[in-house]
Amino acid sequence: MRAATRAAGRSAGELRAAIEGFLGNCRQPALLEPGEELLALTGDNFALEMRGSRLTLQAWDRTRNLTRRIVDVKNDGPGRLEIAVERFARREGRVFLLDLRRRTGAEMGRRSGRLVFRERFRLFLRRQFSEWKLADLSAEPNLEFSLSPAFPRAFLRHGQHGWAAIACPPEGDAAGVLSFALIWLSHLRSRERRIAVEGLAIYVPAGRERAAALRLLCLDPAAARYELFTYSEEDFIAHIDSRDHGNLDTRLEPCRRTADLAAESWQRIRDLPGVEMVGKHDGRASLRVRGIEFGEIAEGELRFGLAERRPWASFRNAELERLVEELNRARSPESLDRDHPLYRQYPEAWLESQARAQIETLDATLLREPLYGQVPAFAGGDRGIMDLLAVDHTGRLAIVELKASADLHLPLQALDYWIRVKWHLDRGEFTAHGYFPGVALRPEPPRLLLVSPSLEFHPTSETVLSYFSPQVEVERIGVGVEWRKGLQVVFRLTGADRPR
Repeated sequence: MRAATRAAGRSAGELRAAIEGFLGNCRQPALLEPGEELLALTGDNFALEMRGSRLTLQAWDRTRNLTRRIVDVKNDGPGRLEIAVERFARREGRVFLLDLRRRTGAEMGRRSGRLVFRERFRLFLRRQFSEWKLADLSAEPNLEFSLSPAFPRAFLRHGQHGWAAIACPPEGDAAGVLSFALIWLSHLRSRERRIAVEGLAIYVPAGRERAAALRLLCLDPAAARYELFTYSEEDFIAHIDSRDHGNLDTRLEPCRRTADLAAESWQRIRDLPGVEMVGKHDGRASLRVRGIEFGEIAEGELRFGLAERRPWASFRNAELERLVEELNRARSPESLDRDHPLYRQYPEAWLESQARAQIETLDATLLREPLYGQVPAFAGGDRGIMDLLAVDHTGRLAIVELKASADLHLPLQALDYWIRVKWHLDRGEFTAHGYFPGVALRPEPPRLLLVSPSLEFHPTSETVLSYFSPQVEVERIGVGVEWRKGLQVVFRLTGADRPR
């Protein structure tokens, strides 16, 4: 198609004014040419020039220099401006100016980035599977099967044999890709009944393969073949042996004796309605109301407050009591105002509070004490999951992972914690560091209990768990929807079992 002439009445000056007006209202401008990577615009890498009677756009960065003659502009809204341009052989093309701070521009920028990476992924597969047919390649969402557009996925065929493949983009979650990889593998096996989809290939950015490698070691080799690859900025592909990632970046802090929480000095606070005093492994004590921490005792000193902690003294008793009263009222399971911020805040912490108080309801074999929270801790901070480390009457460890809402990644995030607990158990570090005093810990791998409201387990949980190694003993415990009022177990399921 030959280039269109400029719309009647739209001079080059008017086109320039339209473009400059759009850029003047942008908070984070960028230029997009379909099929190319997004180009961020600053004041010194973009120019509009008059060359004769034609308006020319030029933009550049360290690797590209784009020059296009402008034919027309079309305002598509506050976040996107479409520009008709003249390309080679006088053919018409399109470029877009986007405001990445606005929803329309940001969504288009993300989709363009996904399509660009999809083509890089195509090249990866051609190199690694040169004799295989690329039967399917997509970076589009599939909500029905919980497949994310963030990770391009592919299906490769060779006769009656098939492989699933998936890739994590440079800015993506290199650990989270495995959840979608297993879902994709399972979907292909269900869809391609005449093909033996025997393996799964995963591509992650170089230097970010550790989490995926450690998780792959805990999958069942009888369920599928797994291959892990990394790619560099220059698209150099390297095969990764997961067994080379045996050393974990984990450390177990010594368990220190917690201050005497029964001391008379804390009696007044301990007796306030709703107050929980929870000892921590580092010797501190946490003061909470249904999971929300409002104070901490360390080295005999109490500091309290929500946004800001202040030292407690007897003359501040009334202030502390008012805070506890407000928390107890707003966070009551009988509250009529369930939209109150304090009621809705930290649901996992509230579920942990219930689990601590009713641990035998979840599993009658578990000891009430000691219970440790987030030991060992993750360097990355909050995982969106609360965890408890318990022990049963026979001395076997049990990890209790708590999630109050549906989370596709729960099984593999819980597996991360299982890997670390087993690592320290195998080396005798829990006993050596003072955990579970007086209990002879058994050497068997820990049990893994996933606890969530019965309707909040993600529908893909069984799919992901079906690939776990038999060594990882998993039980899903669904509790009633009114768990804030008390825990009632609705179902117990082993591994990938489905409710009847």
